[in-house]
Amino acid sequence: MISVVIPTRNSARTLPAAFMSVFDAAIDGLVSEVIVADCGSTDATLRIAEDAGATVVKAASGRQLLAGARAARKPWLLFLKADAAMEKGWEEEAWAFIAKGETAAGAFRLRFAGSGAVPRLREAAAAIRTRLSGPRGCNALLIPVQLLDDAGAACPQAPDEGDLLHRLCCNRVVKLRSAVIANTAG
Repeated sequence: MISVVIPTRNSARTLPAAFMSVFDAAIDGLVSEVIVADCGSTDATLRIAEDAGATVVKAASGRQLLAGARAARKPWLLFLKADAAMEKGWEEEAWAFIAKGETAAGAFRLRFAGSGAVPRLREAAAAIRTRLSGPRGCNALLIPVQLLDDAGAACPQAPDEGDLLHRLCCNRVVKLRSAVIANTAG
């Protein structure tokens, strides 16, 4: 049902947490494949991805999401940043979102690891940036492949992925209650 696409570059430190956060969804059948779209890692990122059973595709910087989307075989994509992890329980909301037949993308709420004022202030700043720039800054976005194609991703001269995601803005992005947790490995 879902192909998870994780853009990477020297992400060995944080990638295992991202993988673990979608593991239960893979066991339950919601996640069918994980694709790592890498733009030149020189650390252990590729070995970690291959050891985890992910499909690895090489991509130019700023084109990783598109390269991963093109390699995907499922009708839904979960774009997940390598330095983030899905919050426990996200799967139920994703199932419900997909079952409703949504034709919009679902943006997961951003949380930062840690307690105290600093992570909460970073969350507030990120929420303002997302409101101003649309899904471009999302750490996790659930999107039907068809919507991405409608925005121009399928054409060979697809726009920069930041511009592409911006085209999806406002009325085509639904805010979800579940969160993605940034900076999970420190």
